Amino acid sequence: MTKDNYTPSVASSDKVSKVEQTAIDHVEDDRASSINEFGHGDGSFFTAYFNVVCVVAGTGTLGLPKAFAEGGWLGILILILAYAMSVYSGIVLIRCLYHKPGKRLHDFKAIGTAAFGWAGYIVASVLHLLNLFGCPALYIVLASNNMTYLLKGTAGELNYKLWAIIWGVFLLIPSLVMKTLKEVTSIAAIGAVCTMMAVFVVLIQGPMFRNSHPEIAIEHDSVIWTGFPMSLSTIAFSFGGNNTYPHAEHALKKPHQWKWAVTTGLSTCVALYFLTAVPGYWSFGTTTQSPIYNSLPDGAGKMLSMIVMTIHVILAIPIYSTSFSLEFEKFINCTEERYGKFGAWVGRAIIRSCTMVILVILACFIPYFDDFMGLIGALANCGLVFLLPILCYLKLTGVRNKPWYELAFCALTLLLGIVGCVFGTIDAIKSLIADFKA
Repeated sequence: MTKDNYTPSVASSDKVSKVEQTAIDHVEDDRASSINEFGHGDGSFFTAYFNVVCVVAGTGTLGLPKAFAEGGWLGILILILAYAMSVYSGIVLIRCLYHKPGKRLHDFKAIGTAAFGWAGYIVASVLHLLNLFGCPALYIVLASNNMTYLLKGTAGELNYKLWAIIWGVFLLIPSLVMKTLKEVTSIAAIGAVCTMMAVFVVLIQGPMFRNSHPEIAIEHDSVIWTGFPMSLSTIAFSFGGNNTYPHAEHALKKPHQWKWAVTTGLSTCVALYFLTAVPGYWSFGTTTQSPIYNSLPDGAGKMLSMIVMTIHVILAIPIYSTSFSLEFEKFINCTEERYGKFGAWVGRAIIRSCTMVILVILACFIPYFDDFMGLIGALANCGLVFLLPILCYLKLTGVRNKPWYELAFCALTLLLGIVGCVFGTIDAIKSLIADFKA
């Protein structure tokens, strides 16, 4: 056979195609780095990273030791699975935005619509709104309870509901000043640092308390099947934030960096979770409370953790309110081109003021932190993290072109999401009913 008549074998042809595909990937990355095809912002990798950490880590950190107390040490396995599933979900969610070449969908609801029509739009909208209003309302509950405790017996002692109103008024300032999520980066970074401080307080104070009180019998369980749904819903809550990802990715100057930003951000979060959940449950066992610092002895450590977590949740609220505002502004076409610079600002101010009023009302009427968190985690976050992104991804990009192990992972993710959503919601509603009757 001569060189001119040589025909590559199948194996060599595959090798060539792999080399070509690698070259194409590099070209696409370079192209994504140098152009702004879909109106992306000029945020850096750390913009997305800190947004992910600030939104995801926080109150979930405080509730995970109680989740272990409800489900036993099995929570370690569930936490690892939830981490892997949330990373995968965060990546494929953004892929859904670009499922059509040359076009980018705007948000979570648009993905649901593209995949399942009006049914997808309704389900995505309901879950999305539950998360965007439920999580920041829960944060106001936590911040108001903390301020009531910290200032008890002082001249600044106020009613819980008054603190909720004060925080609502205070939070209007950043909501009105910041136009997009790019401006939230600095406060997101501060919030991430606050979470880390609270984690190290629990990591140090919890084991110290147990070692100094050997007379107290601490009970642990390997598996508590009856508490598994609530445990799963709390873990799902701790990975919530998917509905803000499209806006965080859109703020990136180099959008191809998103997969690394979300992976790194969630890896940081799960490291903080293990540093809180394992020593917290080990120290207090089945008596662990949520938030975890309520189990700590009174003193400087407990006070410090309450202060820094109050700072964190207050800084995280504008990320949620800004995300909702951006979507609603787009829905009603509240733009500077249509209303002028001042008119658009007035429109944003009205939308964000009404949003804050709704959040304060929710916080005033549902002051039960742990059960409220379980409900949001089960009803909203299980759907937003484990169910809808996976279903939309398979519908928009196809099933037969996926390897079997990816499909198996998707099936496991959907199963976990259904269990947490259905049974976790039932348990959370029962607990809230008992709270209101008490």
